[in-house]
Amino acid sequence: MIKVLGIAGSLREESFNKYLLKNAVDLCPDDVELEVFDIKDIPIYNQDEEMNPPEIIKIFKEKIKNADAILFATPEYNYSIPGVLKNAIDWASRPYGDNSWDGKPVAIMGASVAMTGTARAQYHLRQVFVYLNMFPLNRPEVMVPSAADKFDYEGNLNDEKSREKITELLKALADWTVKLQNKK
Repeated sequence: MIKVLGIAGSLREESFNKYLLKNAVDLCPDDVELEVFDIKDIPIYNQDEEMNPPEIIKIFKEKIKNADAILFATPEYNYSIPGVLKNAIDWASRPYGDNSWDGKPVAIMGASVAMTGTARAQYHLRQVFVYLNMFPLNRPEVMVPSAADKFDYEGNLNDEKSREKITELLKALADWTVKLQNKK
């Protein structure tokens, strides 16, 4: 069983990216278990506190370390990564020498009301992965444009093409994770 930790880069309760993860839980292949971690309680990163982090950070870092792979669902703010997501990433990479992300296979998906469907944010997130020493899955890319038209009022994804791409992404992430584990 491949254990994947899903993280949405939004704090909004009715976030399209939280909805993507909610739907991904149901679309997982039989050999994948997706647990979603909500970053809403993560405080603003403060280097003065990194040696004695808040309890939520200890829990977050432990969940990352126990996961076989990571799945980010990110919105795009001002052509880039949301500040709350970068903040969570920073906490989990610190203190120096205790990078919870190190060596993790990772995939990205995103939903947006824009036509580009989070493309720029996803590319910026890939740049962050380089420093974190994460191993991003290159394909498939899952960018859900015009997201307001693709979810119902309960957050169910009703766009079949997007559902297929998420299923394909989860399968590819599982295969990528196994491939990397076998190289160790």
